Amino acid sequence: MNKVITDGLQLMPPAFSEGLDVWSSQTGTPGTDTYENAANAAFVPADADFGGCLELVKTSALERLRYMGETPLLPGCYLRVRARVKAVSGPLPSVRIAAWAGAAGGAHLAGVTETGPSTTLSAFGDVVEVSAIIGIGTRNGVDMAWGRDAIYGHFGLDLTGTTGSVVRIDDIVIEDITSAFLQEMMASVDVRDFGALGDGTTDDLAAFEAADAAADGRTVIISKGTYFLGDDMTFESRVRFEGTVTMADEHSLGLTKNFNLSTYIDAFGDEEQGFKKAVRALFSNGDHDSLDMDGRRVNLTRPVDMREVTGRSNYSTRRHVHNGQLDVQPSADWDTEVFTSQATYSVSNKWRLTGVTDVANIPVGSLVEGNGVGREVYVKAKNIAAQELTLSRQIYDADGTQNFTFRRFKYALDFSGMDDLDRFSIKDVEFRLRGNCSGILLAPNGLIFSVENCFFTGPKDRGITSPGDGCQGMHVDRCQFLSNENPVPSQDRSSIALNTNGNDVKLRNNRVVKFRHYAIVGGSGTIITGNHFFQGDGASNGLRLAGLVFTGTNCRATVDGNYIDNCFIEWTNEHDAEPDFESEFSFSQLNISNNIFLASHVAPWFSFIVIKPHGPGHFINGFNVQGNFFRTIAGSIERVERIDTSFAGFDYGRMRNISWRDNMYNAVDVATVNPYITSHEEQTESDTWQIDGAPRLPFGGWARKVESVVLEGPIRNASNVKRYEMPYTDVAEGPNNDQVHLKWSEPVRGQVLVSMRVDNPI
Repeated sequence: MNKVITDGLQLMPPAFSEGLDVWSSQTGTPGTDTYENAANAAFVPADADFGGCLELVKTSALERLRYMGETPLLPGCYLRVRARVKAVSGPLPSVRIAAWAGAAGGAHLAGVTETGPSTTLSAFGDVVEVSAIIGIGTRNGVDMAWGRDAIYGHFGLDLTGTTGSVVRIDDIVIEDITSAFLQEMMASVDVRDFGALGDGTTDDLAAFEAADAAADGRTVIISKGTYFLGDDMTFESRVRFEGTVTMADEHSLGLTKNFNLSTYIDAFGDEEQGFKKAVRALFSNGDHDSLDMDGRRVNLTRPVDMREVTGRSNYSTRRHVHNGQLDVQPSADWDTEVFTSQATYSVSNKWRLTGVTDVANIPVGSLVEGNGVGREVYVKAKNIAAQELTLSRQIYDADGTQNFTFRRFKYALDFSGMDDLDRFSIKDVEFRLRGNCSGILLAPNGLIFSVENCFFTGPKDRGITSPGDGCQGMHVDRCQFLSNENPVPSQDRSSIALNTNGNDVKLRNNRVVKFRHYAIVGGSGTIITGNHFFQGDGASNGLRLAGLVFTGTNCRATVDGNYIDNCFIEWTNEHDAEPDFESEFSFSQLNISNNIFLASHVAPWFSFIVIKPHGPGHFINGFNVQGNFFRTIAGSIERVERIDTSFAGFDYGRMRNISWRDNMYNAVDVATVNPYITSHEEQTESDTWQIDGAPRLPFGGWARKVESVVLEGPIRNASNVKRYEMPYTDVAEGPNNDQVHLKWSEPVRGQVLVSMRVDNPI
């Protein structure tokens, strides 16, 4: 770069032959004395060494010579001032380049160096060249570094020493030598060239902004040093960090041209801080849509509070983080906080705990435990003034006042401080949790949080937690959840891969190994497909817990094409403050199809599908189980489905819309089916034929409907006469209501094919 060439910048002062009225004997500022008609100065037109030159007689201890023109000093430019001099007679003086530093408004810039290296003339007639380099930036080789407040200078030289010396001075040369300081053939600019000091305390923001503005497509170099930035800074140019920056947590550094984690780690000299600042920039800069972690590992020593890091309480623009690893290091900052407080719950205020003691200390995102509290109920919000906590789900049997326990797990990424977060996604990131903490805590509210191709390795308590409705429309695709409780018997495990409360959640193609549960699913419209979740252990006749738990009756969910391995599907209404059936939808709209169910070394009473009502009066009103393969190894089980009556029984007389067909059974005693088609032969004449639906009808339910009766040959009476009439049917007969009775007009014998149902399909 040479501003004389590129911008036509005028640097050279006029030759002495053009007159001495622009050459000051003082500072060079307007109004100071000049050498025009001075007794101690004269122009010599024909010196043997210089041609035309200035001859000065030194009349004072410091004899100054300054050009009165304002030579500009631009950010990023470096000027060299040089002069050739020789002693003619008298004492031999010392010579140095000197200047007067000018700031805005013609003010003198005090406190900067205004003289260059001094050279003592050693012999008469010897030509000596003196020079000095002047610039804004503090660089090696710069004699006068004036900083970013300098605008121009009055340049010349000083003669020092004994008076009486006579010297001759060739025309003074001022030239742009910026190219000597720029790297990579002028492909970059350095913030030091624009006045950055890099001392860790001086605010270098203005120098950074000036360097970025001057880069014009080149790379900005942050040279070695520590640069304090007192406010937000966004680079429009590419940046390379050789030094580091420091800034307050509330300020952001934007890197428009090379926005990636590696650059932020270089910028801040620390993986954890670099990651936080990169995330802040992701949320602060409209030019940033996606943060590439560059395959880097970031060691985390404490939870990343996304509200604190981003400075945002609400955010709805798509943002994406991908391609890296978060590696959690042991620290007391990961310890679970536990609080016990008295509070009151009422079915008239189903989503709140009131009168909560010590409410200020209970964090949002805490797991709520107490009598009558279902699984995965969290604190969604709190109102300190009202002493109220808002819950993520209702409580099924806690009416009144009691002591509740609140457990606040710690998460690698904690979004719970944000009120609402929409359209945030994480892809190809490993959460290496090492049993130190949990994975992700969502915001209390939000839409379409997406996690794809991620590993959650060794979560201490949870993989992904939703403390409210921040999981609305959430996608979890092709992720690996690898428990930290691998050697623990299944019934003693406590970790859960994830929970949901919102609607329209998609859990697809994930692999989940040895948690207590894969997913506690609230809300509705959930699609669970292509997953493999395994919860077994090596115990003989071992206990198995639910892999999937649906906590609402009208769940409108699909479970299709999964590998359900040594666990089962549990369907409850534990998140209903009034669990007794009244007028709402009972257990309805669940589809379980085309799955592989496998269990090994389990007790005979184990079942793959369990419905557990928490109040009386419930029934099934829409359930499809079709195309599944049920198999046990190292033993057999009695049946694949059952009703858990720990809390309440079931109303089999109201079962409706159940389709249970086209399933395959291996090492299962009873192959459940609905409708159940059976061939019945009555060998002795009778006017009432009793046909059992047990044990083939689902859940050991009632025989409530006959779809068809087909004669499989002649029906004959006691006289061996063929009868062509059809019987009528009585349903729900027998001591367990699981028989169908065919009623004939007279005693007959023969064989029929009967199709009966456990439900009323209408």
